[in-house]
Amino acid sequence: MTPDSRKQLRKQLRTARRSLSRAAQQRASLQLVRRLSQSRLLLRSQHLAFYLAADGEIDPALLLAHCRRLRKTCYLPVLHRWPATGMGFQRLLPQQRWTRNRYGIREPLANRKLQVKPWRLDLVLMPLVGFDDAGNRLGMGGGFYDRTFAYRHRRQNWQKPVLLGLAHACQKTASLPVASWDVPVDGIVSDREQLLLRPGLQRS
Repeated sequence: MTPDSRKQLRKQLRTARRSLSRAAQQRASLQLVRRLSQSRLLLRSQHLAFYLAADGEIDPALLLAHCRRLRKTCYLPVLHRWPATGMGFQRLLPQQRWTRNRYGIREPLANRKLQVKPWRLDLVLMPLVGFDDAGNRLGMGGGFYDRTFAYRHRRQNWQKPVLLGLAHACQKTASLPVASWDVPVDGIVSDREQLLLRPGLQRS
């Protein structure tokens, strides 16, 4: 797939998810809670990273609220001012102060003391633009998650975190190309299915 065709596919899939009605978005968010709230994978995780939905992304807000009620330690991504390509994960506070990043997406007001190394997390729920049955993920194109978890390419034996991509079923496509810098996810959960790809996750 050429860069232009990849860009076109990304545009089509973003249009598809933005076209979902508000009611469909709410149903999808409920399905996430139903699929994941009682999973052993989630229940055994203590440090979990979420995201705030934008641009029609499937919304994990209900699942985030559920995990906070369980007294789990929850984090959100925060873009670094320098280097501009960097991203960290910051622990949410009970009385959180907010700002907006350079893309207009709400995020916690940056505090490096509350941020953790990515390998300290147990579970990371990632947004995506497209996915296929092989678990390939098409992101927004900024590469923030790929850079943050690039260390996984260098580790022969790694444990954490588990990376789960979240999506609407309409974001599924027949196949996606894999670039050398793409960091594979361990599973993908949509409002209609759950693909667990990392060995052992089916028993988690």
